[in-house]
Amino acid sequence: MKSDDSPSKKSLVDKKIVIPSLSIVIIVSAFFAMYTNQSMTLLDNIFNSIVDMFKWGYIWYAIVILGAGLYLAFSKYGKVVLGNPAEKPRFTLFEYASILIAMGLGATIMRTGMTQWSEVATDPPFGLEAGSMEAILAGNSYSMFLWSFQTFAVFVMAAPAMGYILHVRKKPKMRISEACRVLFGDTFTDGLGGIVLDTLFLVSILAGAAVTLGLGTPIVTHNLAELFNIEVTFILTVIVTLVWVVVFSFSAYVGIDKGIKRLSTLNMYLASGFALLILFVGPGIFILDYFTDSVRYLFSSYVDFSLYTNSLDLEGGTHIESHTVFWFAYNATWAMLHGVFAAVVSKGRTIKEMILTYLLAPTLLSWVATGLLGGLGVHRSLTDMVPVLDIVQDQEPVAAVPAILSSLPLPEIAIVLFVVIAMIFLVTTLDSTTYTIATYMSTQDMSRRTPSRYLRILVAAVITVLALTLMSVGGLAPLEVLSGIMGIPIIVIQILTVYAAIKMMNQDRAWVNNVRKEDK
Repeated sequence: MKSDDSPSKKSLVDKKIVIPSLSIVIIVSAFFAMYTNQSMTLLDNIFNSIVDMFKWGYIWYAIVILGAGLYLAFSKYGKVVLGNPAEKPRFTLFEYASILIAMGLGATIMRTGMTQWSEVATDPPFGLEAGSMEAILAGNSYSMFLWSFQTFAVFVMAAPAMGYILHVRKKPKMRISEACRVLFGDTFTDGLGGIVLDTLFLVSILAGAAVTLGLGTPIVTHNLAELFNIEVTFILTVIVTLVWVVVFSFSAYVGIDKGIKRLSTLNMYLASGFALLILFVGPGIFILDYFTDSVRYLFSSYVDFSLYTNSLDLEGGTHIESHTVFWFAYNATWAMLHGVFAAVVSKGRTIKEMILTYLLAPTLLSWVATGLLGGLGVHRSLTDMVPVLDIVQDQEPVAAVPAILSSLPLPEIAIVLFVVIAMIFLVTTLDSTTYTIATYMSTQDMSRRTPSRYLRILVAAVITVLALTLMSVGGLAPLEVLSGIMGIPIIVIQILTVYAAIKMMNQDRAWVNNVRKEDK
């Protein structure tokens, strides 16, 4: 694809959706910043009501969307190629999987992998005793469950429709409204209905991106503070964020093939080296045994985790009921972003290859990461080397990460590697996020061009300023809850895109006309 980087064209954005989206985000964020406690109370009440009323709905949504993904992958639609069937895929399978892993997991896996188990262990499900051995095992298995098939089905299932309009039908606009044109017609898509759909997407993604930046930065700052024996301050947060944005800007300048692709594959090698370091200098045998136990418990409890509502406890619930709902709701706000980006990088792949790669590659890596990092944290807790449960309860989960890493024989090397891997994950997440948002905003033909580098950096600047402003005044938490609440309309839109993909392929008889020769 061509890239138009002329400064005179950097303002070529669709003002009909960009102006209302930015206005909504700025107004809402300003309100949260001024009335943080009140807005948090209000949003918590709304979210808790949603959990009470629609807990079952979120759970079944994740299962249904996974079923839809498996249906598309293994039906006649699975062999449809997103692009010219005669051309090779844009990336090798390893490069492709690495990009999807970087986008799907990000730095979040490094925080949840090491500490998520502790939050479940102190408030366990299934009537388990808090702090017991089985509660600790349930915690790590639940952490694996969060990064499993339902989550990545949510992330990928907007991609078939978006990939089809971009690579097969060659539509100039890479938007949700365009994907739904086949359902609602030209009048709706080109009118107010299309503007509402696209504005809703941009608002949810801009808010979600700011939250991700705000939540990802502490993973780095807490470890740097431990490494240099300094305090975590807002100044340190600003410095880390600016370094992150500089690295991202370079990645954005060189493009996906030289930026995201190379950083993603590099991170796979660094993560492998980090894993070997922990196994060799840490409690390697315990970690391998604990990983095996965690997988056993996950497989035996997968249905329990998937369908657990604790309906008979009328007095209150445990950690995982509300957290599972929040997790799926928050992931739903990212569904469109992941779907659009997966569609962009899946040129030349079949729908089956795209869906199964996104279901399997991030899932397997997240299980390994959770088994490794969680095993290290659990070992340090059981041997009283690090009071993990106390740190999590008295401070915050991310504060336990540097304490656990410092317990290794080579703490400086471990912390440096951890920080570098987390930073690269954050860079690739921001890069892919801004790439997608810029693609969405642009008025240029996205089937022939890539979004302007200037526009991508401008989007990154908006997200950075928004995140830093909210972090400085403590307004990030309400935006996080709001992102979860916004998952409800996004779920409806995502389901519509699945239906739209099937309808477009039926209209074009794509399973006959757009498949590889060997599949005919």
